[in-house]
Amino acid sequence: MQAADNPSPNSKKKSRRVNVRTPEVMSDVQTEVESHYRSRVVERFRNSDNFYTIGNTTVVLAKQFGFCYGVERAIDLAYATRRVFPDRRVYLIGEIIHNPEVNRQLQEMGIQQIDSHPSAPELNKLNPNDIVIVPAFGAEISLMDQIDRMGCQIVDTTCGDVMRVWKRVRNYSKQGFTSLIHGKADHEETRATASRAYDDFGGHYIVILTIEDCEYVCNYIENGGDKAEFLNRFEGSFSPDFDPDKHLSMIGVANQTTMLKGETEKIQQKLYESMKRRDGERADENFQFFDTICGATQERQDALFEMLKEKMDMLLVVGGYNSSNTTHLVEIGQEKLPSFFIRDSECLKSFEQIVHFDLEEKKEKLSYSGNFFDKNFPITIGITAGASCPNNLIEQTILRVFELRGNNIDELLEE
Repeated sequence: MQAADNPSPNSKKKSRRVNVRTPEVMSDVQTEVESHYRSRVVERFRNSDNFYTIGNTTVVLAKQFGFCYGVERAIDLAYATRRVFPDRRVYLIGEIIHNPEVNRQLQEMGIQQIDSHPSAPELNKLNPNDIVIVPAFGAEISLMDQIDRMGCQIVDTTCGDVMRVWKRVRNYSKQGFTSLIHGKADHEETRATASRAYDDFGGHYIVILTIEDCEYVCNYIENGGDKAEFLNRFEGSFSPDFDPDKHLSMIGVANQTTMLKGETEKIQQKLYESMKRRDGERADENFQFFDTICGATQERQDALFEMLKEKMDMLLVVGGYNSSNTTHLVEIGQEKLPSFFIRDSECLKSFEQIVHFDLEEKKEKLSYSGNFFDKNFPITIGITAGASCPNNLIEQTILRVFELRGNNIDELLEE
């Protein structure tokens, strides 16, 4: 019995994929999810062209914001798992999505988080009776192999857009191309994607984050350079045995699905131009690119760009501080007007004080917003949220803004 609960690392046990999407279960799940995250106030905004004015306060919502289909599906599957297996241990690899409110709800349902790194000690405690939920970001192949060896049952919520990137980098590897991934090297999605470039076909990858990273790689492509310096700069961001002198000869560009599309396009163009300068007519044989930005991410970015054409005094971006797609909305907003990245409505402390996440300092801080919340001045406040933010948090932020301005919110709360 003990051996069954603690399989050895060399065990041949195989995990089983479980389908929890039965009609009767999903009907109950939909009701439960709506009770946690639905918002009548947000629906009222949608029915009034996404803006609402009370007194001298106007709040504008972006036309696209909040949960996308992939996030909704992942949450539904997690809730369904708990219903289908009410008496079993249910584990979640890391976070289902990057939003603390949603992950808190799952923890209250008895779904336990385990570290998303393949070396996590919790993995050794799994047994064949356990249920493991794979989050929307997916998981690294080596991690999935460990779970396979434990023989657990698996509910896979990986987003289809993420799996589309996996297919692309696999194809690059099969053809002998190194995958150059625009993303954050320590992000769960990027780690999962990189493993598909390397583990499946023995290919190679390198992850770059910024335009400066790209320019450094471009210079190396064209002119070569100090290999030790290169490897030191990108330490932790490339495949084992990666050699820039060999593995930048043929490259295929992909990206973490939640990056800024315009930035990915700049990186792709710079790399292609460097390849042309190095390889001449053969550049097209040695370079591949495929747009793998998530459609929902792009819709939210486009909607914010459109909203920023209107006159607003301030932008509030609501979501988890570790959410990549939400972070990029903040970056877009900061180019145009004062923008504050807030976790939820509790960050709006008073008329003058806002607790928010500072992207440059990479920490939460308290800022003084001047007259933005002074109820004696008319004001227009924009609000948007990333694909992992539930509508109830957006509602709470809207109501908090009006309350701080001294406005009566009864009409917004009417049935």
